[in-house]
Amino acid sequence: MTPRGPLTDPGTHAPAQRGKRAAVLRLLREADAPLSAADIAERVGVHVNTARFHLDALVADGQAVRATAPREEPGRPKVVYSAVATEGPDGSRSFRLLSDILLGVVSSAVDDPVAAATRAGHAWGAYLTDAPAPTERIGAQEAERRLVATLEAVGFAPEAEAETEAGTGADPGADSDTDTGSGADEDPPGSAGRRLRLHHCPFREVAERRPDIVCAIHLGLMRGTVETLRAPLTAESLEPFVTPHVCVATLRRTDAA
Repeated sequence: MTPRGPLTDPGTHAPAQRGKRAAVLRLLREADAPLSAADIAERVGVHVNTARFHLDALVADGQAVRATAPREEPGRPKVVYSAVATEGPDGSRSFRLLSDILLGVVSSAVDDPVAAATRAGHAWGAYLTDAPAPTERIGAQEAERRLVATLEAVGFAPEAEAETEAGTGADPGADSDTDTGSGADEDPPGSAGRRLRLHHCPFREVAERRPDIVCAIHLGLMRGTVETLRAPLTAESLEPFVTPHVCVATLRRTDAA
């Protein structure tokens, strides 16, 4: 059956080379040291200008690099070329196809795929987070800042909403962002909601097909992050694609810190 579209990820493949240019590229990849245009011309059986033409085209395509080698005798530096390392024959990638295959395995082989995805995300959130020292106390505001930093590192573009915009009914006069050890905040535990608008989902193409699994990973990641920080904050929920490009996470303080 003919595939409905390309299976490689967009923008990850270099142009396929054929003929003499393919031979030039193969020589560069097999060489133990950089080669000059004269070296290539001799081995491929072409004029040195033809070899240089193909070498410059490979450099322009990002498949080779140009450098200079020191000369033992006076004269212009010797120009040499090396192949750019690639994992595949043409540098192409198919991570999207791999993710679809793995999602299929999870959804068919696991009794509760959403719970399993949440646990996996939680484990990675904990792994990606530097745990505080046993005597260190992380407040809700600092925990949110570190959570946002983790989400940005993953590839999201988080945007925090004011607590009063989240519809929680929090007292506008309460200083709910102040982290103190006195327990004197006016807000009772669990009353202060906070929403993070998550732009630019780094797994959007896969999440659009299986938001139940992919978004569970993201929610678990957020929970693993804040729990590792031992902060008075929890990632309560994640609402996928409230607009075509935005998901919304709801955070909630768990005490009067």
